[in-house]
Amino acid sequence: MNIKLSHTDEKGKANMVDVGDKPVQRRTAVASGTIKLSAETVVLIRDNQLKKGEVLTIAEIAGIQAAKETSRLIPLCHPLQLTKVEVKTRLTDTGVEVTAMARCIGQTGIEMEVLTGVSVALLTIYDMCKAVDKQMVIGDIRLLEKNKTDI
Repeated sequence: MNIKLSHTDEKGKANMVDVGDKPVQRRTAVASGTIKLSAETVVLIRDNQLKKGEVLTIAEIAGIQAAKETSRLIPLCHPLQLTKVEVKTRLTDTGVEVTAMARCIGQTGIEMEVLTGVSVALLTIYDMCKAVDKQMVIGDIRLLEKNKTDI
């Protein structure tokens, strides 16, 4: 199988794809991920008893900030003019589920922004809970949806 990767040149070197000739489209993506927590940590989050503050809101804000900075973090990502970023957290009996949605009007996809938003939101939860929970597991980070429509 001979697969051509878009982010490498013919010599295998890193290459930022030229999207200048692609049509401008409305683009949307959704991603999610989870962090498994101890039952005690779930209670601490629910009751807002962690010393670092209100975990879920801070994680949502961190995820939004991260999505906006994706092109600075991922070397070959294009900077995008995001028109909407939404990061939502949901406390469960076993941890936290994070979902991110982003929209833009542009010439390239927006999936890296939502994946970055989810990842940083989960890392923020980890950071805020690490003093009380040594068994946390971040996982199941995945792209759920990616759409583009002509405008």
